[in-house]
Amino acid sequence: MARTRASDFEEKQHGILLGAAAVFAEQGMEKASMAQIASQLNVSKALLYHYYPSKDDLIFAIIHTHLVELEACVAAAIDDALPPEDQLRVLAKIVLEKYRGADNAHKVQLVGVATLGEPRREEIREVERQIVRHFSRVLARINPALDNAERPLLMPVTMSLFGILNWAYMWFREGGVISREDYADLAMTLVLEGIQAVR
Repeated sequence: MARTRASDFEEKQHGILLGAAAVFAEQGMEKASMAQIASQLNVSKALLYHYYPSKDDLIFAIIHTHLVELEACVAAAIDDALPPEDQLRVLAKIVLEKYRGADNAHKVQLVGVATLGEPRREEIREVERQIVRHFSRVLARINPALDNAERPLLMPVTMSLFGILNWAYMWFREGGVISREDYADLAMTLVLEGIQAVR
């Protein structure tokens, strides 16, 4: 008979992913061990292995869970009735809000993908592509000339936007001179003011 899933299974999983991401972010993918992670979480290695049979499983779960949750939030906020400029600001605010408290997962994503096998890397890349497509469609509505086969600038502009958002964790501090929402507006103003000049 199949083993019944505990009622707090997802809560425990979430706690493991948060704690493991902190260890990986501090120690690095290679140095961090399952024993260190179990010790940090104050759980047995047996319990950790019950949820994640290998370190690769754990790294993949941190990155994939982080990205899938982000993509779901972005997708849910798509509203074609909104002016595209307003839509872009909404999506940027969602991304920065989902990054709140996720610096460790973000660091694991930046470094950990390369440690995984190709099938898992491709699975992660597909979620990343979905997120990028949400933004690129909005940017194409703002400036259709970006989506030009002779001079394809839509992807470079989209990835520049993600460069602005994704690296904010390096300097942004909660309670500082600017809030996440304010920074999202500021960053998208830079994009929106510049995008019309791109030819």
